[in-house]
Amino acid sequence: MAKLQDRVALVTGGGRGIGRAIALALAAEGARVVVTARTADELEEVAATIRSAGGQAWTLTADLADRGSVQPLVRRVTDVCGPVEVLVNNAGIGSSANPKPVVEFDDTFWDLTLALNLTVPYLLCKAVLPAMLARHWGRVINIASINGKVGSLHGAAYAASKHGLLGLTRSLALEVAGDGITVNAICPGPVHTVMSDRRLEYDARRRGVTLHEQEASVTPMGRRLEPDEVAPLAVYLAGDGAAMVTGQALNVCGGVVMAC
Repeated sequence: MAKLQDRVALVTGGGRGIGRAIALALAAEGARVVVTARTADELEEVAATIRSAGGQAWTLTADLADRGSVQPLVRRVTDVCGPVEVLVNNAGIGSSANPKPVVEFDDTFWDLTLALNLTVPYLLCKAVLPAMLARHWGRVINIASINGKVGSLHGAAYAASKHGLLGLTRSLALEVAGDGITVNAICPGPVHTVMSDRRLEYDARRRGVTLHEQEASVTPMGRRLEPDEVAPLAVYLAGDGAAMVTGQALNVCGGVVMAC
């Protein structure tokens, strides 16, 4: 039997990049996957790919920048599929959208980054936990970053939000450790995504190097990760085999961070 047969999984930011890869991987192991993001066309492509492979998928558009959308989203998932059993907090915003040193940082962008990258995962955890507690089973997987452990040049809001997400991960893991629920974070390094492309361009301009030279320098392995190189860890953390793994922040980073 598939590792996640009929588990209800909600993947935020599931239309592309890491979220898309995780949604496909969870579905391949039998999960009933709900993907949410702002762009309906991207979500429909993910769902169609899952269904064509024999999996089950649903799409729900939502703008999580509006904190009032969180509770209705969870209610809609429950109405369609049942209570969320696996929550993947992947939606967020990176530093590439507005990189600046702190002295010049845009305060509105600071607020948006912390809202999307930290407050929204907090609110989603809060919304799905009652059903997990009632069932004595649940998996929360927060997609953080190695910048949750080290700083990000001209990306203070991103680093601060991801450091905060690790604090939320560890605190919640302690709270529910005796209830059959695990809470973990995945900390990717540079991943080949649209968001990462923009940061790569910014850093190449800042350093006066080519895009190829910049990309070759971002990990000791000489390249960025692909999204589907992050997804297998999410599948593992979502399954019964990871029942004793909780409160962890696990790096998938091509050797960028080799400690903590």
